[in-house]
Amino acid sequence: MIKVDSSGNPKGAISKAGQILLSGGLVAYPTESFYGLAADATNETAIRRLFHAKKRGPGRPVLILIPTAEVLDKYVHHIPPIAPQLIKKFWPGGLTLVFEAGPNISPLLTSGTGKIGIRLSSNPVATALTRAAGVPITGTSANFSGEPPCRNAEEVRRSLGHGVDLILDGGRTKGEIASTVLDVAVDPPRILRQGMVSQDEILTNIRICRPETG
Repeated sequence: MIKVDSSGNPKGAISKAGQILLSGGLVAYPTESFYGLAADATNETAIRRLFHAKKRGPGRPVLILIPTAEVLDKYVHHIPPIAPQLIKKFWPGGLTLVFEAGPNISPLLTSGTGKIGIRLSSNPVATALTRAAGVPITGTSANFSGEPPCRNAEEVRRSLGHGVDLILDGGRTKGEIASTVLDVAVDPPRILRQGMVSQDEILTNIRICRPETG
């Protein structure tokens, strides 16, 4: 466990975390909401290890974080016309956009849906980590599947223990709500999960389908 401040320092910690990811390891890190668990999203062995560490079944997709919006086209099949205005308005931040996955995305992350959720985090530690690794990283929560997400590094340590190679301790996160997930691969876009960005905020920008209930 290494303490890092809101700017992502010390740089040595972020560099070390990036090296761990590129060697197939797992790193826990703070986000806008809860602590996330990073694996190199281009490494299938690392992704499988992440599923094992979280005791997560293969039927649930895993979103990814990218270092900048400029690399988005490397990981999606198509960027719908509506996406750029949403990216300009809500990235970096708590809106995950779901696209048709590109050929560089492992089916392990899409759970066979052919779609991938992508976000640019507003947390400086999370963004610094993606940049240090030079690859997209997984953005799933750092806890066993089905258990409450972790709001501080100690909770991560108690939850995942030796299943994680490094925990970047950025203090207590806001831990109020997860990111909003919006599928822009359909027309009109559909909210799959209510979260940090409200439906009303999105409605001021686009016409959407509301999430199904029941």
